[in-house]
Amino acid sequence: MSPKPKKKPRNTSDGKDPERHIPFHFHGEAHAFSARFHRPIHIPIEAQASVSLPTIGGHARSRVENFVGDHLVRFKAAHSHVSGSWMDNKVATTHATASIEGLNILDFVTADRIVARLTSEHAVGDPEGHFIALGSTFEGLKIAGHDVKVTLRHELFVENRTFGALREQLAKDREPDKITDITTDRVALCSLAEDIDVKFPGLKKRGHILQIEHFGEIAIAEVFAAFGTRTLTMLRFRLGSPSGGSGTVTEATTNGQPAPPTPSGN
Repeated sequence: MSPKPKKKPRNTSDGKDPERHIPFHFHGEAHAFSARFHRPIHIPIEAQASVSLPTIGGHARSRVENFVGDHLVRFKAAHSHVSGSWMDNKVATTHATASIEGLNILDFVTADRIVARLTSEHAVGDPEGHFIALGSTFEGLKIAGHDVKVTLRHELFVENRTFGALREQLAKDREPDKITDITTDRVALCSLAEDIDVKFPGLKKRGHILQIEHFGEIAIAEVFAAFGTRTLTMLRFRLGSPSGGSGTVTEATTNGQPAPPTPSGN
């Protein structure tokens, strides 16, 4: 009888075949501006300074300068950056930042600088990571020529390390000045805005959403949270009259998932 062929040696450092085992799937996305205007003219604007992180980690970045979208929107510069790496052999880190400078939307919404920044740390063995949004900021934001001062509640992410803890905290936001929507056990919509200080005729505030006559609505520091992921949109607008359209300004998403166990016998 001919001898049985020898099996290829396996990497026994962790008991798994390196060709089949990926210890962590990184995920990070960011863009600085995107919109679709449909009235009075149809102008779709693709995501500007858009980046996506490879599942193996690494980094990606994009920059756009002196953008002009017809007469509807312009900005001086936009930059996005994502990265993912192992801090040590037990913690994976992910980062996503989107920033925009010199923003002007319809000569109605302007800002010197807006930054969305998310970071996460995910320890081996934990089902989800810890996210924070420190560094996210509004600088020189104005609406209809009026200064807008936004106070962000960064402690919401810092103190609530898991989605379960965040959901419990958000359940206490059933107040007139907060908008929280927990649609399922693993999905929630909220805002990092603790206070939005702005007043002018024709403005109504509903939580983090500003409703403006003859313009539309603007959502400030909106967060879509789910188990193991967070998406921060620093400014989302929906135009009503005389223009129609919708868009986002500086949006960042981070998460990461531990790989499933290697199938037995492989």
